[in-house]
Amino acid sequence: MSDTTSSYGNNQNPHSRVRIPHLQQMKVLGQKWAMLTAYDMYAASIFEEAGIPVLLVGDSASNNVFGHESTLPVTVDELLPLVRAVSRTTRRPLVIADLPFGSYQATPEQCFHTAVRFMKEGGAHAVKIEGDMEILPQVALLARSGIPVMAHIGFTPQAEHQLGGYRVQGRGQEAHRLIESARAFEAAGAFALLIEMVPDEVAAQITAAVSIPTVGIGAGVGCDAQVLVWQDMAGLRTGHLPRFVKQYADLRGVLLGAARDFADDVQTGKFPGPEHAFPLDRAQEKNHR
Repeated sequence: MSDTTSSYGNNQNPHSRVRIPHLQQMKVLGQKWAMLTAYDMYAASIFEEAGIPVLLVGDSASNNVFGHESTLPVTVDELLPLVRAVSRTTRRPLVIADLPFGSYQATPEQCFHTAVRFMKEGGAHAVKIEGDMEILPQVALLARSGIPVMAHIGFTPQAEHQLGGYRVQGRGQEAHRLIESARAFEAAGAFALLIEMVPDEVAAQITAAVSIPTVGIGAGVGCDAQVLVWQDMAGLRTGHLPRFVKQYADLRGVLLGAARDFADDVQTGKFPGPEHAFPLDRAQEKNHR
């Protein structure tokens, strides 16, 4: 939306923090909203200025920051500084932290202690965990403990080896199971659902079946919100992209051009110029300014 205030809900102070009730109100009003990943202060501040109400510090940093081939290797200690950077930089967006693989699956208590670290040390306002019915106890404990939790269903990247790679979920008989899972997560206390790589009709049915917001990624237009990895959205990443990605800029091209121009200017002596140098006489420096 061009009107930043309206993208956060009509009844919210444009300078206050986005809260979970605001997202729930937007679902009731039929107002769609956008979520982007963020891993550093500059991206986070730009997305806040653009009016993005929710920022996800995703375990996708494993691929997009640390250079791994999947989300599996990234650790709690690697993600915490990224969460701190985003939460320190922004004043309006709701900041959600992804709990990485292995940090919550063992027991609800393990999940609780990991989530507490992201809330206390990282400054996150909510957390996200992936899985099916097996993580219902984790969701329930977090909700009872006052930790807002988003449940991630459909294709769950942390289980890619078990799922046989990046495959669409929820086709055929699996559609009913996904809808029942969504209802179970709502009953357990999840404040929202992230639905990944699910047929659009199934995602729309899930959205209609629950009263909490749904966030789609490769799940069609029927969800209440949409999320993309920001490097995908802005064209920093190239090569093969998932079908559900739309690129809104060619940031890689812009950055590549700038780096080449810089290198050329250095090699030809155009940079630094006189305006970039400090004169010996302080008075001349003041006049130059």
